Amino acid sequence: MAVSIRVSLGKRKLDLLENGKVIKSYPVGVGKIATRTPSGTFKIINKVPNPGRRPGGPITVYGTYWMGLSKKGYGIHGTNRPSSIGKYVSKGCIRMYNKDVEDLAKRVSIGTEVKIVP
Repeated sequence: MAVSIRVSLGKRKLDLLENGKVIKSYPVGVGKIATRTPSGTFKIINKVPNPGRRPGGPITVYGTYWMGLSKKGYGIHGTNRPSSIGKYVSKGCIRMYNKDVEDLAKRVSIGTEVKIVP
């Protein structure tokens, strides 16, 4: 079973695919015009729950989960601003609702292919 991710910047949507077939879709926020999300094919290189958060502290700008991409400085992550989902707002990362990024993180592993298309 080959699992992969496809992100459509234009539709602001992330699709989880199994053997090329969409099994789940999530709304996302992506990079604004000045800091566009890069197109291309990357891989998930790390997975970090509660990135930058101190125990009992507030949720950071990266939300409840971070999945780093093989493109340095970019990742798929949650947010502390859920109203930003579906918009062109980030500095290039792919932003998801926290419940969605946690669900996605359970379904993918390090090495999963991430294809980002315009």
